[in-house]
Amino acid sequence: MAGPFRHRPAVAELNRMLVGTAPGHLGIEITELGEDFLRATMPVDERTRQPFGLLHGGSSVLLAETLASLAGYLCLDPALKQQSAGIEINANHLRAVTEGVVTGTARPVHLGRATQVWEIRIEDAQGRLTCISRMTAAVIGA
Repeated sequence: MAGPFRHRPAVAELNRMLVGTAPGHLGIEITELGEDFLRATMPVDERTRQPFGLLHGGSSVLLAETLASLAGYLCLDPALKQQSAGIEINANHLRAVTEGVVTGTARPVHLGRATQVWEIRIEDAQGRLTCISRMTAAVIGA
């Protein structure tokens, strides 16, 4: 069974897209483009923690939206010059993280002509679920 991605750039190319952007400034790094998922890591450090020393919920959401937006773009037909733009995101923060690295994995729930829905699971270095997020994106024509 073929995966949902219509184009599969190298991971290095995806990471070049993050340079000079919010994800790049937070140290987010794409690590794997699988058959049906996109994965990235994000450090838990002074860039991503809130004042009380915990991973900031907004940082987790930024990781989730980065993954879903990039993955959504990869599912679109390049010939149609479409874009994928997030229109709603939610996140449940389940476990505190104070140091190390978190890993996010985005998988499609629904890939329609007008909308996409993505589930993003964020885990700590021990593989424990720290955040579960869902993002809806609109598919915008050229």
